[in-house]
Amino acid sequence: MCMILGEVLPLWSIIPFVGMLLSIALFPLIAPKFWHDHFGKISAFWAILIAIPLLIVYKGIALYELLHIIIADYIPFIILLWALYTVSGGILLRGTLRGTPAVNTGILIVGVILASWMGTTGASMLLIRPFLRANSYRKHRSFMVVFFIFLVANIGGSLTPLGDPPLFLGFLHGVPFFWTFKILPHMLLVAGIVLTIYFVLDAYFYKKEGIKPPDEGEVNQPFKLEGLYNLLFLGGIIASILMSGIVRWGEVSILGVHRAVQDLVRDGLLIIMGILSLKFTPLKIREDNEFTWFPIKEVAYLFIGIFVTMAPCLLILKAGAKGQLAFLTEGINEPLHYFWITGTLSSLLDNAPTYLTFFSAAIGRFYPVMPEPQAVSLLISENAIYLKAISAAAVFFGANTYIGNAPNFMVRSIAEESGTPMPSFLGYMIKYSIPMLVPVFILVTYIFFI
Repeated sequence: MCMILGEVLPLWSIIPFVGMLLSIALFPLIAPKFWHDHFGKISAFWAILIAIPLLIVYKGIALYELLHIIIADYIPFIILLWALYTVSGGILLRGTLRGTPAVNTGILIVGVILASWMGTTGASMLLIRPFLRANSYRKHRSFMVVFFIFLVANIGGSLTPLGDPPLFLGFLHGVPFFWTFKILPHMLLVAGIVLTIYFVLDAYFYKKEGIKPPDEGEVNQPFKLEGLYNLLFLGGIIASILMSGIVRWGEVSILGVHRAVQDLVRDGLLIIMGILSLKFTPLKIREDNEFTWFPIKEVAYLFIGIFVTMAPCLLILKAGAKGQLAFLTEGINEPLHYFWITGTLSSLLDNAPTYLTFFSAAIGRFYPVMPEPQAVSLLISENAIYLKAISAAAVFFGANTYIGNAPNFMVRSIAEESGTPMPSFLGYMIKYSIPMLVPVFILVTYIFFI
């Protein structure tokens, strides 16, 4: 059904998605107060602008696709983010942590390591508040948060299916759990270069700011972690995600959308983990952690608009040579093509379906009409470089924009709420991601995919 709609959708159906992106990019610059007060209404406007014409023209098929992206994609997405945000917000690091270049680089390295095992969202939510507090006395902080997004919220999640949703989709489609460690050389190269750039920048600004050594009384304050029982709830979230990828308990239909029972159980367990965290964590810990609901509320409002408006774009891409974006998909032959097209689209679209689109395209190209388990096994053994290119790109390129990966926007929102000014949507790309990440990705291309 989705392939049929993707084949007939006109190119203009992606205009609301472009409008949504431009709204996120421009409104905070030209009308910041209006955006702050009405971003939810603007998101709803773009969603309705594409939903109504689709429903009028394509009726039941469009209704199914819209329900599918809300029930099967958006709701599980926001439940996972809410659970991770709630649980990690109950863990408080007390004590004096001074944000020197060495300490900050150390936190980023810890975040990179954790991201592949507790997800980029989990690691980001766990570490962003201590990272911000450690640097609250620093004058130049924006670039620190940007590099936190690069490394912890994206690049670090490339080694296991728990790290980032695209890799989890690959795991569900037959890619072995530890196969993604094949991307370790790519990850080490990218993370190493980006960490080096960060350290040099931080050392430069640290010296420029003329930071005075902290007084002895402040230094001697011992570190103390409170709310550690939330780690149990965090473990429950990770176990629930893993469980949903292993067991098969059949399917149920919700408003015509088929959902796996284990996925519904997983979502229920995630909600329970969040509720348990709220029940057992004293309010004082959350207050001292500067925990509020605004960041998750902002993400929920904006991403419903993003999910609905990007649906036509994803459907057209899935249609491949029969869709209006065939000029993009037909020229993809070499590993470097898969790397850049998957990455570029993952920067702006949801990287999970983008990964799946080109994962399926690679299987279809090399092993047409072959059963998927056999085709995936052969792809890994005979043409692994293509899967490496798709996997690495889907994770790495998410760092290119605020909407490239789920935690990006939340980290930005938490940083702004704590008083750290953040670059605009375009400022993030022009000042940071394009000049710093794109050259690294070009280097990755020459070393690994040519």
